[in-house]
Amino acid sequence: MPILEINQLTKVYKNNKKAVDQLTLSVEKGDIFGFIGGNGSGKTTTIKAVVGIHHFDQGEILIDGHCIQKDPLTCKSKMAYIPDQTNLYEHLTGYQYIHFIADLYHVPTAKRKQAIKKYSDLFEMTPNLGNVISSYSHGMRRRTAIIAALVHAPKLFILDEPFIGLDPKASYLLKQAMQECASNGGAIFFSTHVLDVAEKLCNKIAIIHNGKLIASGPTEAVKGNQSLEDFFMEVQSP
Repeated sequence: MPILEINQLTKVYKNNKKAVDQLTLSVEKGDIFGFIGGNGSGKTTTIKAVVGIHHFDQGEILIDGHCIQKDPLTCKSKMAYIPDQTNLYEHLTGYQYIHFIADLYHVPTAKRKQAIKKYSDLFEMTPNLGNVISSYSHGMRRRTAIIAALVHAPKLFILDEPFIGLDPKASYLLKQAMQECASNGGAIFFSTHVLDVAEKLCNKIAIIHNGKLIASGPTEAVKGNQSLEDFFMEVQSP
């Protein structure tokens, strides 16, 4: 069973513009799935529908076999989501925020301590997690959000432009964490404009343009003998 199934998803805004038009794709356990498109193509709208933020007009979204509209709490218990804008509770310390997220997901004390140590050391945030988030740089907030997302070992990790605001080392470490999640039977679904990263990291990709899916499948099969960047520019041409 796919960990994420999107079937005939359609989202129409008030001006009758179809932001997403009959989108169908699936993400299997072990996938690192790149979701690619230009600005206004429907990527973020799709992601917000998947995580239960946006209502949609037609179609169905299933998380590990559960419908996001009919059973949102079960669906959300199986996923972690990091949006493109990192808005955290600024009056909390990093530790307090991460423990707050761990409480929401009912992560046992011993398991959370182990995970917090592992990921805070990995992302070099351990010396800073006792400080209030309002004192953090954008990159530090991003790393804190990543640690909090990983603490409960989500089956589905959804990220919208995850490399924005990360320095090269933090980007490398995030890619490692994504690969570890996938190798442990989880799945990654993320949007990105960084096509060389998607080409190297993703075993599958989908390309969306004006709300419509125009290519989807294994990365090598989709792009063929050319680079992903060249293929993307070709299919995006008017």
